Amino acid sequence: MDGYVKNIRSKIGHDMLILVGAGVIPVRGREMLLQMRRDNGLWADHGGCVEVGERVEDAASRELLEETGLTTGELELAGVYSGPELLYTYPNGDRVSMVVCGYVCRSFSGELRPQAEEVLELRWFSVDEPLPALSPPSVMFVTQVAELLRGEGADKRGGF
Repeated sequence: MDGYVKNIRSKIGHDMLILVGAGVIPVRGREMLLQMRRDNGLWADHGGCVEVGERVEDAASRELLEETGLTTGELELAGVYSGPELLYTYPNGDRVSMVVCGYVCRSFSGELRPQAEEVLELRWFSVDEPLPALSPPSVMFVTQVAELLRGEGADKRGGF
């Protein structure tokens, strides 16, 4: 948790907070890299809160590096996600309403190194297999990327 959110939480406790997030999913062919979150044991994209004054793309790149050890190349906007599906209560009781900018990254470098504080496991998933159990805030983004990689939905939402 960055200093800004921590400061706000010290004032409002677990009350609802609107957050802007940046998420990224590295893809290679028909596979996408997901992480198992330490806080809820479910699979998710890689991401976190945008810090004060930070560009959303920079937040996505920073979070991918912190959580996986990978450095991004070009990021492609997959979508902006918001609404009742992104109301969430974290295991610690913090309630949020998220607006998430989700990116796909096809070019990246580095060696996979899961961030011990937040990530239990990193794994490549084929979009030809059923999706794993997803963390609720990641469902819309991960599902859309899987559909687009399968070739579904491109006519409905565009491609990346």
